[in-house]
Amino acid sequence: MTDADPGKEQQTPWFPVTLRLDAASKALIIGGGNIAANKTSLLITTEASVMLIAPALNEELTRIAATGRIRHLPVAVSEDILKEHLPGNRLVFAATNDREVNRMVAAIARDMNIPVCAVDDLAPSTFITPAIVRRPPVLVAISTAGAAPVLARRIRQQIEALLPAHLGRLARFMQRMRPSVATLHPTAETRRRVWEHFLDGAGSEQALSGDDVSAQHTLEQLAQGNTGEGEVWLVGAGPGDADLLTLKALRLMQNADSVLYDHLLPPEILDRVRRDAERVFVGKQRSDHALPQPAINNELIRRARAGERVLRLKGGDPFIFGRGGEEIEALMAADIPFRVVPGISAANGCAAAAGIPLTHRDCAQSCLFLTGHARADGTLDLPWDTIARRGQTIVIYMGLGGIAMLCERLVQHGLPPDWPAAAVEKGTQPDQRVIVADLRSLPERTATEKFRSPSLIIVGEVVRHRVMSRSVKPAMSANAGGDPPEVV
Repeated sequence: MTDADPGKEQQTPWFPVTLRLDAASKALIIGGGNIAANKTSLLITTEASVMLIAPALNEELTRIAATGRIRHLPVAVSEDILKEHLPGNRLVFAATNDREVNRMVAAIARDMNIPVCAVDDLAPSTFITPAIVRRPPVLVAISTAGAAPVLARRIRQQIEALLPAHLGRLARFMQRMRPSVATLHPTAETRRRVWEHFLDGAGSEQALSGDDVSAQHTLEQLAQGNTGEGEVWLVGAGPGDADLLTLKALRLMQNADSVLYDHLLPPEILDRVRRDAERVFVGKQRSDHALPQPAINNELIRRARAGERVLRLKGGDPFIFGRGGEEIEALMAADIPFRVVPGISAANGCAAAAGIPLTHRDCAQSCLFLTGHARADGTLDLPWDTIARRGQTIVIYMGLGGIAMLCERLVQHGLPPDWPAAAVEKGTQPDQRVIVADLRSLPERTATEKFRSPSLIIVGEVVRHRVMSRSVKPAMSANAGGDPPEVV
C-alpha cells in the first residue's frame, strides 16, 4: 500500500450538510406505500410544505393527510406530471417500490438540478438520508455513504442511549442566554470558557431538568467569574451488572469531579466513572466502616462547598437501605443542592437474575423488604408476627451474617421448616450464585458453600416458581424439600 492510498480511501462523493426546510420550502415525495411513509415521517418534522404523488396512500399516509400536514395528488406518476410539479421543490424523494420509476423520477430531477434521493438506489441519487437522532433543536446525523445502512441504524441506537432525552431544553436555554453572556464577554475565547464551565458543571443538569431559574443563576455566577458551590448527586448504581445502570446515572458518572463509593460496587461499574474523577472509598461492611455515616455526610458537604460535583454512588437504590435519606437530611440542613437518581434495587435485580418472581397471584400478593442487620447485642428486633405469614414474599437485605437467627425466628413465629427460601450471591453479576432450599437447610447451605456479601435472601412460595429462562442457569430441584439444592 502506498502513502497515497489511505488518503484516497477516505475520499467520498458525499458531503454532510443540514438543509434548511422552512415554511417557504417545498418537498415532493413520489409514492404512497411504506417507503414513502418513512420519508414523509422525516419531512413533516420540518416546516416544509410536503406533497405526495401516488394513486393511493397506505393507512399511515392517509392518517397524516387527514391532519392537513401533507397534500396528496392522487394520480400515477408520469414525465408530464413530474415536469409540472417538480419545479420549485427544495428536494424530492423517489420512494415507490418500482426501481425503474424511481430512476425515471431521479433523471428528470437531476436535469432540473433538484436534489433527489432514489430510495435504496445510490447510482441515480444526488443525496441520501442519514440515520437521525432527534433532540430538537439538536440533530445528529449518521451516514455510511450508503455502504451499510443497518450499521448506521445501529450507531444511531448507541447514540440515542448516550444523549439525554431533554437535551433540547439545554440547547434552547443556551440559545436564549447567548446575548447576555456576549454582553459580559465580548471576546469569543472568554465566552467559550464560560459555556464550557456551564456544561461541565451543575448548570447543564439544571437546564436539562427544566429548572431554568437555577440554571440562569449558575450561568450568571460563572459569567461574573464566580464558580460558587458545587452539587451532590445521590445515584443508585443498581444490583451489580453495569449494563443495568440508568442512562441518567451514566451521564452523571461521566460528569462528576469526585465519587464517594462503597464496597458493594464491582470494578465494572466504577470503570464507568470519569477517569480523572477523584475516587474516595467510604464503604461500610458488617462491623467494618471505612467512614462512619456522619463523616460521610460531612465529606459530601465539604466537597460541594469547595465547588465540586460530588457523586455519591450506591449499590442498588439509594433510598432502599442505602442511607440516602440520612445524607439528604444533612445536605438540606447545610443548604447544599442535590439530586437523586434511583437505581434498580437489589431486590428487583437479584430476584430477576435468579429467575424468582417477587410476587405471584397464586401465592404472594405482597412483598416485604427487610434489613437483617442485628443490634449490637446480636438480637433482631422485628415484628415477626406480621413477617412470618403465608401469602407474601420476604426479601432480606444484609441478612447473611444472621441467617441462622432469621430462619429460626420465622419458624418460631409460624412458618413451617420446609418453607421455600433462597439466597442469591452477587446477583446479576457474571459470578452470581443461587441456592434454593428451605428455612431449615438454608443457613447450613450458605455456610457450606461459603456465601459472602453482597447476598440477598428471599423467603416465600414464589421460590418454587423459579423461572428457568435462557439467562438463568438450571440450578436445582424445584421441590425445596426434595433433593439437596445445587449452587449455580
